[in-house]
Amino acid sequence: MRKARAKKRPLLPDPRFGDQLVTRFVNNMMLHGKKNIAYQIFYDALDIISEKNEESNALEVWKEALTNVMPHVEVRSRRVGGSTFQIPHQIRPDRKVSMAMKWMILYARKRNEKSMAQRLAAEIMAASKEEGAAYKKKVDVHKMAEANKAFSHFRV
Repeated sequence: MRKARAKKRPLLPDPRFGDQLVTRFVNNMMLHGKKNIAYQIFYDALDIISEKNEESNALEVWKEALTNVMPHVEVRSRRVGGSTFQIPHQIRPDRKVSMAMKWMILYARKRNEKSMAQRLAAEIMAASKEEGAAYKKKVDVHKMAEANKAFSHFRV
């Protein structure tokens, strides 16, 4: 689109919890348009989490994990006088959430548990305890931004 930004389409809340954030996560996790399967995987993962620790709500654990994985700054490449600099930038709130979701799903898929529900549950529990691959990715992005803080005056 040349002129206007695309409008944000409203998301329907998910059937079990009535939460739009869950729908957004499931939409990111979905492959080949199989939304029911994606919902089933997500709900099974939350059931696994609630079995492992009874004292806390599985949805709250998932939201805490998502908050822990959310990056606050990122580096973007910019060419200045023939050389490319990595310039740290603040991230918009909706992009923070999108990046956190994508990282959690990506690293859950790379784990080696038996089913996707078990992989996702393990990644969510690790991220809620501030460990795991998705959390490490956030830490690495923050370190990269900290290391390139000297080039922040090139920001546009």
